Amino acid sequence: MDVIFLQARILATQNLIIVLETALLTLSSGSTQSFTLDTGQTRQSVTKKDTPSIQASLDSAYNLLATLEARLYGSAGQARPGW
Repeated sequence: MDVIFLQARILATQNLIIVLETALLTLSSGSTQSFTLDTGQTRQSVTKKDTPSIQASLDSAYNLLATLEARLYGSAGQARPGW
C-alpha cells in the first residue's frame, strides 16, 4: 500500500477515536443527556443508551488503527513457536 494513503487513513482513524472518546466521556459525565457525534462525514445525535454501540465503534477504530500502523511500520517483533 502507498505510504501517503496509510498515513492519511491513520490520521482519519485517530480523529475518529478522539470524537468517539469525547462522546463517551461527555455522556458518562452525568450532566449531558445527548451529544452530537460529528465524524466529519456524518453527524448524528447520540444519547446515553447509545453508549454500548459507541464503545463497540471505538474498539473497532482502535483495532483498525493497530492494523494500519502495523502495515505502515511493520510488526514490532519476531514470533516464536509456543513449544
